[in-house]
Amino acid sequence: MNGSALDDEILLKIEKPSRYTGNEVNSVVKDPEKVDIRFAMCFPDVYEIGMSHLGMQILYHMFNEREDTWCERVFSPWTDLDQVMRQENIPLFALESQDPVKIFDFLGITIQYEMCYTNILQVLDLSQIPICAKDRGEEDPLVIGGGPCVFNPEPLAPFFDLFYIGEGEVSYPEFLDTYAAMKRQGRSREEFLEAAAQIPGIYVPAFYDAEYGEDGILRSFSPNRPGVPAKVTRQVLTDFGQAGYPKAPVVPNIKATQDRVMLEIQRGCIRGCRFCQAGMIYRPAREKDVELLKQQARVMLESTGHEEISLSSLSSSDYTDLEELLEFLLEEFKEECVNVSLPSLRIDAFSLQVMSRVQDVKKSSLTFAPEAGSQRLRDVINKGLTEDVILEGASEAFRGGWNRVKLYFMLGLPTEDEADVKGIAHLAQQIAEAYYEIPKEQRQGKVQITVSTSFFVPKPFTPFQWAAMASPEIYLERVALLREEMRGQVNHKSIRYNWHEADVAALEGFLARGDRRAAAVIARAYELGAMYDAWSEYFHQELWDQAFADTGVDITWYTLRERGIGELLPWDFIDAGVDRGFLEKEWVRAQEGTVTPNCRQACSGCGAARHKGGVCVESKG
Repeated sequence: MNGSALDDEILLKIEKPSRYTGNEVNSVVKDPEKVDIRFAMCFPDVYEIGMSHLGMQILYHMFNEREDTWCERVFSPWTDLDQVMRQENIPLFALESQDPVKIFDFLGITIQYEMCYTNILQVLDLSQIPICAKDRGEEDPLVIGGGPCVFNPEPLAPFFDLFYIGEGEVSYPEFLDTYAAMKRQGRSREEFLEAAAQIPGIYVPAFYDAEYGEDGILRSFSPNRPGVPAKVTRQVLTDFGQAGYPKAPVVPNIKATQDRVMLEIQRGCIRGCRFCQAGMIYRPAREKDVELLKQQARVMLESTGHEEISLSSLSSSDYTDLEELLEFLLEEFKEECVNVSLPSLRIDAFSLQVMSRVQDVKKSSLTFAPEAGSQRLRDVINKGLTEDVILEGASEAFRGGWNRVKLYFMLGLPTEDEADVKGIAHLAQQIAEAYYEIPKEQRQGKVQITVSTSFFVPKPFTPFQWAAMASPEIYLERVALLREEMRGQVNHKSIRYNWHEADVAALEGFLARGDRRAAAVIARAYELGAMYDAWSEYFHQELWDQAFADTGVDITWYTLRERGIGELLPWDFIDAGVDRGFLEKEWVRAQEGTVTPNCRQACSGCGAARHKGGVCVESKG
């Protein structure tokens, strides 16, 4: 076991040195001489963000349950330490052992957000690992990526040796067993990659070739050696009761973004919103048994000492036994004063009786996501919310004592027009009016409504994967239109409006649907100094503009162009578990404004039933 990778002089002059010292409660320390596999698990963002990610905690726990494996954590150094490490030639290190990442067997990177792509190159660079996979030798770690962004891995393909597509509980045991056996046999890196490519869910980019036509469109994508599968199949844990969970989550030394126990109550979503990638790629919706959740809550709260527990899912209010689970948590941990938080609520499933007991939520604002301002556009995106339901849900909340509401919308959705944009202001006004319609004695001061708009970004494996984006200029015109419309509302002083950066949305759109040619732009942007692009204070559009100019890549070809239904898409080699025919049908239904019922109302034949689990096999009564 080594001492700290950073000496005291460095720790004293950087911000939040506890990001780098390790030794947190429940961190796992093993003897490196007694394990066969050393796995560095990286979240390519600052410590506080990465330590809030449940998926990383699950894999950390799962890997460390193996006697032959030691999994340690790695995060992107903040900009102050980044500079010091380059000046002093200090290699990036893992927190638990403080050993350099470059001596590990694997560097696993969870890829949650496109705007972290340059941070991935930062991690490789600071680790002193060649940035391109083709330049790595036998002594370099194998670099493997996972997470939602790998459903289009092509913009990052040259930088990774492998990608894991799907849920880690399924194929990682076989993957690690194979590596351990081949390592003992003294087999080469190339031999292991060939063996790994046969494991379900593993994609080795070097074993596939992409060819493009003169018009720039992808013409073919196929294996370049025998035995490599033409399709890589997403891995799905059908029996969700067998899902790994961190019995003793690592407790951060400093306050993390999500400084609480996260209890995963379900995976997937029944709703089918057409813009939502998570709702498609995590199908079928699967629930955890409520008795198992009660047991897991006890174990994690006891092992961490946290004073808050958050119910993690894509749509918490769709969990069948939500009321029973909440009643248990509130009663069981009443003396410990444990707060319960409920993210991902749907305003149509709002339960005043249950929510009024969740005191931490009652003290704060309620957050709902209508997504679109008009009923027409909500039907286009298959949100499944009517104006009456929204207003009734808000009124119930106001009668229950809340007076602060956050509303999330998107601008630039397919088929959007001026009336849809103005509809956001009108809906906010109607919600404000609903507050003042309840008896005065039930009100809690003035109503406060915060409207936030993000810009629509089409994602792979959604019905909108073929859609064109609006240009940043059009986005900003719509922001101006909405601001003006809000000023004209009677209760405009009760309504606050925030919006996201249009340039960032355009870049996210390029990275989300890019092909292998996007990698050159990412690499050039990093060379020019791009890093921490997800942080507005560090995002520099001029660096990316220069990168596009230097590489000759036209961003608008990727963002403003609607794809044809018959076009070969860069991610079509992945079987994500949702049939392309279903997505095509949903794309047509969107343009018709036709609503598709949720999975509990009727099966829409998306293809997820092949997994024979979750909502697809629930009794329909």
